[in-house]
Amino acid sequence: MQIGNLFHHLVGVISVTIYFLNTVFWVIPIVVLSLLKLLPIKLWQTIVSYPLDGCATAWITINNLNQRLTSNTTWKVEGVETLTLNDWYLVISNHQSWVDILVLQRIFNRKIPFLKFFLKKELIWVPFLGVAWWALDFPFMRRYSKSFLAKNPHLKGKDMESTRKACEKFRHKPVSIMNFVEGTRLTEEKLARHKSDFNKLLKPKAGGMAFVLSAMGDQLHKLLDVTIYYPQGIPTFWDFVSGKVKNVHVKVNIMSVDELLNSDAFAMDYFDNPEQRAKFQRWLNQLWSEKDQTLINMSASN
Repeated sequence: MQIGNLFHHLVGVISVTIYFLNTVFWVIPIVVLSLLKLLPIKLWQTIVSYPLDGCATAWITINNLNQRLTSNTTWKVEGVETLTLNDWYLVISNHQSWVDILVLQRIFNRKIPFLKFFLKKELIWVPFLGVAWWALDFPFMRRYSKSFLAKNPHLKGKDMESTRKACEKFRHKPVSIMNFVEGTRLTEEKLARHKSDFNKLLKPKAGGMAFVLSAMGDQLHKLLDVTIYYPQGIPTFWDFVSGKVKNVHVKVNIMSVDELLNSDAFAMDYFDNPEQRAKFQRWLNQLWSEKDQTLINMSASN
């Protein structure tokens, strides 16, 4: 047992070292290209964005190679066969661990455009990372609070308008937007405290997904509903990098964003219409109920 633990610690140290060196290596060209992209010419910024995405993709590719070299994980992935780099995606997933991000990057790398997250506008001022996120075209959102709008009613709708304008760059450039709709990682303590209606999931929060659809709905083509399952239990980052995770199961369901936008479930007045918010929440709850059953089935077949 001690020899086994020592082996996993050694593997973990090697793996983390490779992650670190790989990150440092790609930070340099990303920062340089980020500075070049500051030149306020749209065509130039579009041209520079392609090698930037290439650097991010190469970073993930080497991370994936690191995982293959330092672990013996068996991957069972369903539903990625028809994905393409030339389409526009909204990706949603259950969230259990920081490992989920590595899993998503691994299964989607070079199959769909580089995954991007909506970030709060204030994060653009984070040293180095802020300009890198901006250069990699991570969309920044500005959301005014109800109390702020009560004092400044003339600004109602301006936050969404500015976000839509910022996302115009994606009209002609394929993109993948990621959203964890539970809003936080699953733990047994959270499952009990939140009094979830599900066995293996927290309650989904419709607001973040609705914001993306409101800002970019006419630009996104497909919704990828991802279910991640760890047969040996939810792993920590250290479990993953030290080779202790033996199996990962992932199932991807593909849906049409156009069908969702044209259905009764969602409308662009989501944030102003309580009835519409309730409808979309019911639709998302039903989707989460099906995901919960998928996880139960995965657990039963393990």
